[in-house]
Amino acid sequence: MTAMEKRELISPEYSDLSVSAQCKLVGLQRSSYYFKPKGEPILNQKIMKAIDRKFMDCPFYGVERMTDHLCSLGYHVGLKRVRRLYKIMNLRTIYPKRNLSKARATDYKYPYLLKGLKIERPNQVWQADITYIPMFRGFMYMFAIIDVYSRRIVGWSISNTMSMEWCRETLSDTIRTEGQPEIFNTDQGSQFTSPNFINPLLDIGIKISMDGKGRALDNVFIERFWRSLKQEYVYLNPPNGGMDLYRGIKAYVEFYNYRRKHTGTGYIPHDRFFEAKAS
Repeated sequence: MTAMEKRELISPEYSDLSVSAQCKLVGLQRSSYYFKPKGEPILNQKIMKAIDRKFMDCPFYGVERMTDHLCSLGYHVGLKRVRRLYKIMNLRTIYPKRNLSKARATDYKYPYLLKGLKIERPNQVWQADITYIPMFRGFMYMFAIIDVYSRRIVGWSISNTMSMEWCRETLSDTIRTEGQPEIFNTDQGSQFTSPNFINPLLDIGIKISMDGKGRALDNVFIERFWRSLKQEYVYLNPPNGGMDLYRGIKAYVEFYNYRRKHTGTGYIPHDRFFEAKAS
C-alpha cells in the first residue's frame, strides 16, 4: 500500500482515534499526512504569494530585486523580511553566487550526470524537488518526482514540513510501486545531501546526480511541472485547507499524467507515452 493510499484511510473527523493514532495504525509517518497548513501573519502570506508569482517568471530575482518589485506593488518590506521569506519558501535564485566552487566540508555534493546524456527510455532518469504551495490561508510544501523521458509524475506528497524523512518516505513508496530509476537527480538541498537520504539509493544501485548551484536548467523538467501546477490549478483555485489541497493536487496530477498533452512527448499524454515505451 502506497503512502497516498494510506493517507486516504485517515479521517480527521473520526473522534475515537486521533490523527496520530490512525497514522501509527496504518504505518504512516504523521508528517506525511499532516495537512494543517503552516501559518504566517496575513500580510506575510500576501507577500509570499506575490513573491511566488514573480519567481515563477523570474527565477533569477534575488532578495534585492524581489524587494524592489514588492515595493513597486505597494508592500513596505525590507531585505531582512524578504530574505526570511525566501528561506521559508525554499526559493533558490539561479544566478551564480560568490565562491561557487567552495562547498562545505560536511556536505558531499554529487556531480551533475545529465549533461549531454541521451534520455531515451522510462525510468532512466528521475528528477525531484520541493516547492511552496500557497493556499487560501497558510501554505504547505509539495515534493514531486518526475520521469524525465515521459514527463510523467511518478510520485508526490504534501506536508507542512520539508523534512528529509518525508522526502525519503515518498521516494521509497514511489520506488516500491513504480520501479527504480537508473539516475536520481535533485538540487543540493539539505534533504537530498543527507546520508540518510542518499545511502539507501546507493545501496540499490541508483546513481546520484545533483544540480550545480545557480544552474537554471539542471532540473528544468520538474520546474516546468511546478509552473503548470501553479498556473493551471493553485493560482486559479486557491485550496481552502490541507485536505482540499490534497484532493486538488491528486486530481491535477491525474489530469497532467493522463490527459494533458506536451510537445516534448509528441502531444501524447505522459502516462500513455510512458507505458508505450515501457512495454
